[in-house]
Amino acid sequence: MTFTEKDFIPNKSTQLQSPFTAEWTSPSNIALVKYWGKYDKQIPANPSISFTLNNCHTQTKTTFNTANELSFEICVNGKEEKSFRPKIEKFLNSILGYCPYLSTARLKIETSNTFPHSSGIASSASGMSAIALCIMSLEKVLNPGLSEEYFYAKASFLARIGSGSAARSVYPTLVSWGKSETLNHSSDLVASPYIQAASFYQTYQDCILIIDEGEKVVSSTVGHGLMNGHPFAENRFEQAEENLTELIHILQDEQKVDDFIRIVESEALTLHAMMMTSNPYFILMKPNTLKAIELIWKYRKENNSKICFTLDAGANVHVLYPQNEKTNVDQFIIDELSSLCQDSRVIFDHVGKGPVRLS
Repeated sequence: MTFTEKDFIPNKSTQLQSPFTAEWTSPSNIALVKYWGKYDKQIPANPSISFTLNNCHTQTKTTFNTANELSFEICVNGKEEKSFRPKIEKFLNSILGYCPYLSTARLKIETSNTFPHSSGIASSASGMSAIALCIMSLEKVLNPGLSEEYFYAKASFLARIGSGSAARSVYPTLVSWGKSETLNHSSDLVASPYIQAASFYQTYQDCILIIDEGEKVVSSTVGHGLMNGHPFAENRFEQAEENLTELIHILQDEQKVDDFIRIVESEALTLHAMMMTSNPYFILMKPNTLKAIELIWKYRKENNSKICFTLDAGANVHVLYPQNEKTNVDQFIIDELSSLCQDSRVIFDHVGKGPVRLS
């Protein structure tokens, strides 16, 4: 079903009458075709598709109490975190028209990550999607007739308002987001699970090399904004559409894995090329990022492997490889790539089954 913005405005405004708690784990995701550049109201300038991860996730518990007006507190790893307040406050105020029951609620948000925050592993995607899912759990109590399809679609819609890529984190495995003529029911407002992919890709491994745990030099929000007036922006948006069209057909055929590698690595390098050619310009890769890429290419050639890499908007490297190569590639990562990482830290992950409600 294709949803419109009006579909997410409740027909009736039921208010919270008693305390309610919801708790979810929601995963990060890593885009294969990158979303970079956006319009007002978190509308993507180009469509994207991502792997949903499993081990890199955010666990969020939200307690809703009745109040005279909307208010909240946020605790990260057990401590009140005031630096997150502006983003959460902006998000909650932005969704009041779609969630009027929050106007008389006080929220206590308790959250933690299994991976470093703000280091290029899309912590905002997992974090905002987890909060959106908690909010939808409340809405489901207030309106028990909500269908499962609507529940997750609206969660995706709300999460998108908080962080664009968060729209993809409410679904499992492979997820597309952004209007594309190639995909039926695709939308700029919500993400959609891509269920036609061959099982070969649905079990892909992703080991994240933590090259640098520090916060990025430039935030993703600023990076997206630099696409406005970028000399190569329009060509980039066309390229992303073309790559998405090709990739969704590749994902149906495991024999086309070499084409999968070509597109995924090209997309990663193009993302960073856009940052290096913006005004102002940024280099988010570190020397060890490049060393890791060169070693991955060397291993692939010498072992006839299907290993490849992708990058998010940071220095860390996502090493992608089929499940049937897990034993050998894991050892390669430990022996040759981990030494390039900060404190030798790597996170072994894989394509996952999506968010899980804990309470």
